Amino acid sequence: MPESRKSRLPGQTLVFFGDGKGKTTAAFGIALRAVGRGWKVLMIQYTKMGEWPKGEPMGEIAGARRLAPDFEVISTGIGFVNILGDTFTFGEHREAAQRGLELAKEKMGSGEYELVILDEVIGAVSEGQIDLDQLLGLMKAKPRELNLVVTGHDDAHRFIDHVIELADLATEVKKVKHPFDTGHQARKGLDY
Repeated sequence: MPESRKSRLPGQTLVFFGDGKGKTTAAFGIALRAVGRGWKVLMIQYTKMGEWPKGEPMGEIAGARRLAPDFEVISTGIGFVNILGDTFTFGEHREAAQRGLELAKEKMGSGEYELVILDEVIGAVSEGQIDLDQLLGLMKAKPRELNLVVTGHDDAHRFIDHVIELADLATEVKKVKHPFDTGHQARKGLDY
């Protein structure tokens, strides 16, 4: 690890959770700020496959590519479970999330990044693709210097308190009103 990282302050863990839109957007804002300060940033996305519609990179993927090599986004998901025409079995979704978890362990321990973002990992726990103990173990094993952002939803509030307990900062993103509620679909540039 470079000498400059050894003397840095301990990294922080930030959690953005809730049923409102903006968790991933907040994480991207932090990534943009970090890249602006010369940090190397990695985002690993769970559930999301990085394309929408299929074959077309999502806006955040295309945007992150413009900041390469300082910002990298890896989508490990195969799509949202049981929505938007999902054709995969739960076992396939869980296998993809587990691969993403192994990738996170490897990348977090590499010393290559100042910031790692685990996007939608809380939702992956909520859906049973990742076990809560696996996420908590990953958060506890975070290297001292690494900054970690964790996002997603635990709509039933079954376990989020355990995640918050390990955080330095936790922000709940609460839905007040959403276009989906009145039948409007996601919009390119705003939602993907």
